[in-house]
Amino acid sequence: MARVKVIEEDPKLVEQLRQPETCRAAMNEVIRRYAEPLYWQIRRLVENHDDANDVLQNTFMKAWTSVENFRGDAKLSTWLYKIALNESLTFLNKEQKRKGVSLDDEEGGVANTIEADEWVDGDEIALKLRKAIATLPEKQRIVFNMRYYDEMPYDKISEILGTSVGALKASYHLAVQKIEKFFNEND
Repeated sequence: MARVKVIEEDPKLVEQLRQPETCRAAMNEVIRRYAEPLYWQIRRLVENHDDANDVLQNTFMKAWTSVENFRGDAKLSTWLYKIALNESLTFLNKEQKRKGVSLDDEEGGVANTIEADEWVDGDEIALKLRKAIATLPEKQRIVFNMRYYDEMPYDKISEILGTSVGALKASYHLAVQKIEKFFNEND
């Protein structure tokens, strides 16, 4: 999985989003800047390339339709990550209901879609790591992906998820332990 570079916040871009005459061009710039990092954030949760693209489109549509509600209390990137996370979880819940399978079920959940995905990249260890991550409970999987792949600081994850930094550190620690156990049991 690709590590995503951190994008510098641009206060001028946020101001342009608020102005009706510059909003459309600013939104195009938001899409240009944030499409890749949001795609990978979504992809690590959704696992399927086509589904991740659909969720990404939904994310940008939701951002576009609610841009006038963005007050700037949080960073633009935090707001977008939160929308992407919510859209991903909505998608996963719909899929869970459609398939009648638990997202945390190793036999029928996300774990089985990884090897079948034609867009999977990486070597055997990377594939094994993705499978291990897929077996984590939803919250631990989200925290692990944001921290490990995006190298996101705990305070930003806290803003996005609305969870205390201490709870996030505990979730990450438990996720690491479970991943280590997965590797030890699947040698």
